[in-house]
Amino acid sequence: AEKMKTTGGLFFPVPILNVVESASGIEVGMRIALLDPNVAGNPVIAIQTVAAIQTASADQMAFMTQKIFGTDDMEHPGVQAFNTVGNTLISGPIQVLNFSYFDVEFPETFRTAMQIRESIEKHGWKKVVAFQTRNPMHRAHEELVRMAMEREHADGAVIHMLLGKLKPGDIPADVRDAAIRKMVELYFPPNTCDITGYGFDMLYAGPREAVLHAIFRQNMGATHLIVGREHAGVGDYYGPFDAQTIFHDEVPEGALEIKIFEADHTAYSTKLGKVIMMNEAPEGHTKDDFVLLSGTKVRAMLAAGQALPLEFARPEVAKILMDYYQSQEA
Repeated sequence: AEKMKTTGGLFFPVPILNVVESASGIEVGMRIALLDPNVAGNPVIAIQTVAAIQTASADQMAFMTQKIFGTDDMEHPGVQAFNTVGNTLISGPIQVLNFSYFDVEFPETFRTAMQIRESIEKHGWKKVVAFQTRNPMHRAHEELVRMAMEREHADGAVIHMLLGKLKPGDIPADVRDAAIRKMVELYFPPNTCDITGYGFDMLYAGPREAVLHAIFRQNMGATHLIVGREHAGVGDYYGPFDAQTIFHDEVPEGALEIKIFEADHTAYSTKLGKVIMMNEAPEGHTKDDFVLLSGTKVRAMLAAGQALPLEFARPEVAKILMDYYQSQEA
């Protein structure tokens, strides 16, 4: 947690732990079944060979919490999740037996890192931009991907969706998937964009999680990861660009091969008639010159059947989201 390295020296920004309340009856050398909490009946999802069993003290739990999340506030969803499952740590190699519900419920979207690498190779892409999202993509997100591709001279982009648990109010994965696929189908040239997803529950750890996301995308073959304002954050626990500065201030030189495409907030400029990064706006631009809508406002408009401004959202994407919100209201 402190130095972003495993005991074996591998660079990894977030400890990956099997944390339980009690390891009673478990001994080093045993092979134990790990059960899937997300599937009815809790079938076995993996087998772990126990290499060590340790108990973290209250001080150690507090230290890890602060290093990973930058806060000990139990209102933070990641802090709460990490500190309510116990303090007994079981370590050892894991044999994965299946990928839970992800490849069943999202057969067209869920892909392992190796499968994405194979797809990139099949496309013939050499430079690849990755975009992480847990939300539907509107005009600003679409143009941000396009900007990154153009500026980095990328051959293709991988839109990598989060398929795991989200916080209350987030759009379900199947709805996001449909909306993003429609956007790519209509507004990106053929053979320039792959839509994939992975099974992972958000930690909302801000800067540390941004580095973890970079490792995920490096492993799947991307050469660049887009990191924007408030990447992987929640509430006001992190500064708007903390998830970018950590790569300069804390990630050791040579620890990562992937490059970070640092982005500001993007929005449609009514003066220029296009989406731009707000920090690149010509002199004289004010906030009123951008089409900005809060998430709350967007949800309210869609639930009421009101069309979103064309400068903000593609109509075909907005229609999919509107149908979802209206079904929830009904």
